Amino acid sequence: MIKLEYCKSEQIALRIKNISKNFGNIKALSNVSMDIKQGEVVAFVGDNGAGKSTLMKIISGNYPPSSGQIEVFGEKIKKYSPINSLNKGITTVYQNLALVDDLDIACNIFLGREPLKYKVLIDKKKMISKSEELLSSLKINITSVNSQVGELSGGQRQGIAIARSISQGGKILILDEPTAAMGLKESTEVYNIIGNLSEKNITTIIVSHNLQKIYNFVDKVCIMKQGEVLKYVDTKKTSYSEVADAITKAV
Repeated sequence: MIKLEYCKSEQIALRIKNISKNFGNIKALSNVSMDIKQGEVVAFVGDNGAGKSTLMKIISGNYPPSSGQIEVFGEKIKKYSPINSLNKGITTVYQNLALVDDLDIACNIFLGREPLKYKVLIDKKKMISKSEELLSSLKINITSVNSQVGELSGGQRQGIAIARSISQGGKILILDEPTAAMGLKESTEVYNIIGNLSEKNITTIIVSHNLQKIYNFVDKVCIMKQGEVLKYVDTKKTSYSEVADAITKAV
């Protein structure tokens, strides 16, 4: 399998500094720190309870940290809320995708944010035009934006969910198990879309349990265990077997 190569910016998109999170006496995260550059694709892996989901919920504004700081493009997050994170360009595509099968692609991309004409009528023509432009830019292969989402393949559906995040102003995307239950062809389709995001300097964070499937498509891997970062490695400098061994030892 060919490893994808992209031109990355050196700008830090997301800086995580000494993040800890406690739920009563339970310590879910402990002093997690790392820098993620603009345009990088970073995978977070680890067993259940490793702290991946808790960290993602802090980044996306669903939880405030107990201590520590997160910076987005050099700006500190002062108030942790989903709206504030979205305003800073952080969007999340959950495993269920939150798509409406009975609506067409354009309607799904602009769901809840439909452009209006005369301030009262939905501008469907503009929705179609903007959707076609966005899908073309991301190299997402769809026959027609008038197609119902329920008719699409798993890879195409994931692409529509990603396109919607970009249309919302997403600059840092969190993808929760983006290729779950997909075969090799559909998984490759999704990671090619992620590669196109990287070329546009959009940062992608992937939460996954399947290291083997994603290793050749990411720049860095963060291995977590019991709320701590066990290793944060560059895939260009570290072999898959070395990372797999580290995960095995962490279990």
